[in-house]
Amino acid sequence: METIKQNNKTFSVFSEFKQLTKSGLAISVVFSTIAGYILAVNDWSDIDFSVLVMLAIGGYCMVGASNTYNQIIEKDFDAKMDRTKNRPIASGRVAPKTAFILATFLTVIGLTILYIVSPKTAMFGAISIFLYTSVYTPLKLKTPLSVFVGAFPGAIPFMLGWVAQTNEFGIEAGTLFLIQFFWQFPHFWAIGWFLFDDYKKAGFSMLPTGRKDTKTALQTILYTIWLTIVSVFPVLGLTGRLYLSPVSAVIVFICGMWMLWAAIQLYKTRTAKAARSLMLVSVSYISLIQIIYILDKFLR
Repeated sequence: METIKQNNKTFSVFSEFKQLTKSGLAISVVFSTIAGYILAVNDWSDIDFSVLVMLAIGGYCMVGASNTYNQIIEKDFDAKMDRTKNRPIASGRVAPKTAFILATFLTVIGLTILYIVSPKTAMFGAISIFLYTSVYTPLKLKTPLSVFVGAFPGAIPFMLGWVAQTNEFGIEAGTLFLIQFFWQFPHFWAIGWFLFDDYKKAGFSMLPTGRKDTKTALQTILYTIWLTIVSVFPVLGLTGRLYLSPVSAVIVFICGMWMLWAAIQLYKTRTAKAARSLMLVSVSYISLIQIIYILDKFLR
């Protein structure tokens, strides 16, 4: 019986940790970082798996810390929304002080590990956590421009891997940054659309016009077009060592048209169902093109 209680307690702690750090989001961010690193190497033999492990652990710690700080700051607002009211801090299961200790520990560990990889990697990691917690989070209550600000830390992971391998921020890292930067807008506006009423309960305004209208839907289409253009741009050979073959560029373009179709459906119907569909397509899009970029690099 005592063993069962201990196992349940361990499971509970692990479950709360996953929710505080938003493990699903953190893992997707780590995947982006690793993808950026792999794209930066010249050959499979150049991959340093110890660095990959450090990027994975350091990256998870940084994202986990950001998410935990975010939940501390927004605990009273999270309690008002159906989607977030059962989060560990908002529900009262975890004390803010305990969460703060965890977030600070993750920050220190994450920055230390990323610094071992390279000082520039740690610097971008620190910038990401600062912008997310100190700029983006407070702005969510004040202006829809918070999505624009939040797009900066959100776009860092993909290029962070490149910087970790090369210790340089050039045209290649900049292109990877832009891909994930433009992706943020249709993705988060779609979320802001189908969760509009829930966000409204807490006073959050995530849509560019503050309303679920045609102007918001049109901007979603425009940013999806920019995303597609930036995603296929490396096929022109103007982005240094980051290159995309014509065949892969066509596949990436088709993925972009898939996402554009979902954005157009939102414009036509302006329904929560269409917004949710766009969100799911956007999640698939960013993972697919990262995989396509990697396969293109090593198979061509």
